[in-house]
Amino acid sequence: MSHKNHIMKAFKTAYKGPPDLNKLLSVAVGLFILTLSFAKNAMAQEKNQMIRLAKIEVDPSQLEKYNAVLKEQMTTAVRMEPGVLTYYAVADKNDPSNITILEIYADSAAYKSHIETPHFKKYKETVKDMVKSLKLIDVTLIGSAKKPGM
Repeated sequence: MSHKNHIMKAFKTAYKGPPDLNKLLSVAVGLFILTLSFAKNAMAQEKNQMIRLAKIEVDPSQLEKYNAVLKEQMTTAVRMEPGVLTYYAVADKNDPSNITILEIYADSAAYKSHIETPHFKKYKETVKDMVKSLKLIDVTLIGSAKKPGM
């Protein structure tokens, strides 16, 4: 018998209220257990995530073309690869040719798979003469906060 079933059986045995209330409480306890299970899985998945910052210096004369190619690669990767979770690309306001990308992958295997895809290889080939420097920094998530629904 599963852990959930043991809890539900013990709860039903201990509480002898009206039958409708028993059903309602059983559903509530079941939903609570299910919610805890999802939260535990989400936390485990978050611990396995690979998070990286890519710091890129682009040739200013090719910046507009680079940005278009970057956006295409990011959009394609998120759409086609389940393990590519998030990309945020930002440019320095004082020097837009300095770009930082926050990349979040489900795990390191997802990243390794990503860099072998045709669309990523196309991106690398297209931008090879646009990028003056590239620095990859693996980071650990300390915390995050966002508004609900975002």
